[in-house]
Amino acid sequence: MNIHAVKAIYMFEMSRTFRTLLQSVVSPVLSTSLYFVVFGAAIGSRFAEVEGVSYGTFIVPGLIMLTVLTQSVSNASFGIYFPRFIGTIQEILSAPISSLEIVTGYVGAAATKSFIIGLIILLTANLFVPLRIDHPFWMLGFLVLTCVSFSLFGFIIGIWAKNFEQLQLVPLLVITPLVFLGGSFYSIAMLPPLWQKITLFNPVVYLISGFRWSFFGAGDVSVGLSLTMVALFLAICLGTIMWIFKTGYRIRN
Repeated sequence: MNIHAVKAIYMFEMSRTFRTLLQSVVSPVLSTSLYFVVFGAAIGSRFAEVEGVSYGTFIVPGLIMLTVLTQSVSNASFGIYFPRFIGTIQEILSAPISSLEIVTGYVGAAATKSFIIGLIILLTANLFVPLRIDHPFWMLGFLVLTCVSFSLFGFIIGIWAKNFEQLQLVPLLVITPLVFLGGSFYSIAMLPPLWQKITLFNPVVYLISGFRWSFFGAGDVSVGLSLTMVALFLAICLGTIMWIFKTGYRIRN
């Protein structure tokens, strides 16, 4: 692998983050902090405990996932779309760099940004609610897997999008609703039986459930099933990106 090429793409993408620090890091952390204030401190104090913890503590994993998923998709999609938009993608494709190295550079940078934001939100949550993590190793593992998986998904969207409107379409109309309906603010056990079954078709349920299990030792579905679904999603994204570079779909035409 051409480490220097991967490092060049990675450092370029990371430098863009530091140039737009307010938008890239401060804004999502501040938005999530508002959720903690409203749902955790103001409204959560009126609710009974959920799965043995206060409501404010219960929603922490869901809020982290909400931000990490949306940021992973946005960072990766914009990272690859912008060189397509200004035409510099052809210079990258004509350079002696393999598709694996290109994907590693862009997706690695997007996943790193999301991972850092996730950790900052985790630290911020301690300021608002008492927090415990029963399985810290698994918590970090789920966080890394989620950042990488959805950065790969964002990379696909960045290749697919023809304009900035399409670039925002999937995160706004698909990702955010799926996360809100995937148990970020509630346990699916609180839903009527019919809606519990329907909710299981939402793939984000398995991500949030597995991540919440790493905090409190309990989730809506088994941790094994959560890991299987994350691995399946990761494999589908990798397969799709391999097909994109093999066929040149929207990057060579």
